Amino acid sequence: MLPPPLVRRVLCTPLLFALTALVVLLFPFVYTPAALKRALVRGGRDRVTRLLWFALAWGLLESRAVLACGLLWCRAPSRRSRGARYQDRHYEIIRRYVAGLHRVARRRFGLRIEIDGDRGPGAAAGDRPLIVLSRHAGPGDALLLVHHLLTDYGRRPRVVMKEVLRLDPCIDIAANRLPNAFVGGGGAVERIEALATGLGPRDALLIFPEGGNFTPDRRLRAIRRLMRLRRERDAVRAARMRHVMPPRAGGSLAAIAAAPDADVVFVAHSGLEDMDSAGDVWRSLPLTAPVHAHWWRIAAENVPRDPEARSEWFHEQWERVDTWIDARHTAADGERPGSPEA
Repeated sequence: MLPPPLVRRVLCTPLLFALTALVVLLFPFVYTPAALKRALVRGGRDRVTRLLWFALAWGLLESRAVLACGLLWCRAPSRRSRGARYQDRHYEIIRRYVAGLHRVARRRFGLRIEIDGDRGPGAAAGDRPLIVLSRHAGPGDALLLVHHLLTDYGRRPRVVMKEVLRLDPCIDIAANRLPNAFVGGGGAVERIEALATGLGPRDALLIFPEGGNFTPDRRLRAIRRLMRLRRERDAVRAARMRHVMPPRAGGSLAAIAAAPDADVVFVAHSGLEDMDSAGDVWRSLPLTAPVHAHWWRIAAENVPRDPEARSEWFHEQWERVDTWIDARHTAADGERPGSPEA
């Protein structure tokens, strides 16, 4: 169980500023010898300086975002003085924050993203509310999605995220002032349903149906859990999907039912899933291959209305996510990539 908000902010926010100051102070002492080594030893991957630059940028960007949130609170300390403009300013703070991280990741890590399909929200940006259901695999995929929704598509993301993320000062402050849902323990479906209610044409509800970051071990544990619950059909279906975990469909289906006028966007991506640990990230830098993503958007009128038919449709779409990822892995082994049929 997390500490209450006041305790978190008294402890975590000063810790953020202290760690950022420490990185700033140590930067020249670590960067100089690493840069000299890079100059003397050609052909190296220069991992130390890449990570050092990213840590510096992360600390400075997050500290700036927290300070900006504090300034907004000083200007509007009471709830009565907060309206749509107050929310827009917080979305702008988050947009600058994640866009800054994206720029640094491109420059220092060699991050490249290639999106195919109908580009999801870009197909008709701003016309209808969206429910975005994405695979969750690899470091930073949630930040990348939020970046694309905010910067490329002009959307206002409502994100379903784990309760433990409240320990991050920026998320704890900014996300709590915006319509988001933190889940952990009971009541997750009800919170997601409430979050989906009243989605506007600029809004995009972002959900990761797997409920956590994909790893092969977590996938196997999820399948075993289905067997223990005597859900043999679901377990067999999940075992056929090799690249995703079986979805926890309750929250996603509740969101779709609560926002019947929202289009549904599914997101499959490949290129980050092999970075399960800090060691994997270290060995992968710099990134030599792009991250591939495939979006497809389904109009609200094409989503089944009957609950049983909608559940079957949802699982078929999730199988399509797995099929697309499998095609990408096959392409990486030397075959031409393909895109699964709807």
